[in-house]
Amino acid sequence: MERVLSGMRPTGKTHLGHLHGVLRNWRDLQDRYECFYFVADWHALTSEYKEPEVIKESISEMVIDWLAVGLDPERSTLFIQSWVKEHAELHLLFSMITPLGWLERNPTYKEQQEELKGKDLGTYGFLGYPVLQAADILIYKAQYVPVGKDQLPHLELTREIARRFNYLYGEVFPEPQALLTEAPHIPGIDGKKMSKSYNNAIYLSDPPEVIAQKISVMFTDPQRGRRTDPGRPELCPVFALHRLHSSQEKQREIEVECRRAGIGCVDCKRVLTENLLRDMAPLQQRRADFAQRLRDVREILQEGSRRAREIASRTMEEVRRAMSVDW
Repeated sequence: MERVLSGMRPTGKTHLGHLHGVLRNWRDLQDRYECFYFVADWHALTSEYKEPEVIKESISEMVIDWLAVGLDPERSTLFIQSWVKEHAELHLLFSMITPLGWLERNPTYKEQQEELKGKDLGTYGFLGYPVLQAADILIYKAQYVPVGKDQLPHLELTREIARRFNYLYGEVFPEPQALLTEAPHIPGIDGKKMSKSYNNAIYLSDPPEVIAQKISVMFTDPQRGRRTDPGRPELCPVFALHRLHSSQEKQREIEVECRRAGIGCVDCKRVLTENLLRDMAPLQQRRADFAQRLRDVREILQEGSRRAREIASRTMEEVRRAMSVDW
């Protein structure tokens, strides 16, 4: 089977944006590929270096969410980046051959600085984030990386690093291809993109009463100042979640009633709450089960890291021979 690799930073709780934009796609890929999914704890340090305890606290919670969504350790290798030290060695060697201009022109560099502008990100580690990402991917010789369109520049930089290494030292690395995923826009309770950074997220670990409370205060179409004002569902954050958690029949009904002011925002939110909680119930039940089995979760990560390390160590033997640094 062809190999897929992806990772997620443990910088807080997992939310609906992760569920619909990443995790369900990861789960489905298990049927067609050999999948490697890792906890990107070193990547998390690039922005959380002042509060590293956040990373430690987030790892178990994040992996529990992965398992609850349906990532299967029998079909996927789940591991922690820092438990496979070869990532750091390959990152170091790649940093010797990566031109500084490649990193400075990366468009997501400034975008992430803007999104996380409350943090001091003027560090070597943050600038070199894509080099470590290239090491993560290439050390497993992954053929595919599931990404959204906004992440394509990072992957292209990985491909450039692979080409440069192969040109200098001989063919070692395949150039990974993008496995483009159509991630739906998931609005937060304030109408902006759902994000931990914006403190506007509905988390997979939120109990039902918290989810209900968050939905009750969600922004809606600003045109509907009164119950009798007709609405525009296509501009309403609440309706965006209906598209993901309500039946097509219910969506059509709400869309029609909203446009003619036949349903108010309070009732619309109540229906969304019922449907979202219904969808989330099986996931949250599995999540509660894994939360009681933290030893099993750790063993899954240990076994996954062992399997990953076997592959990574073989790749590094090739790299050292190619670079003549195996003295």
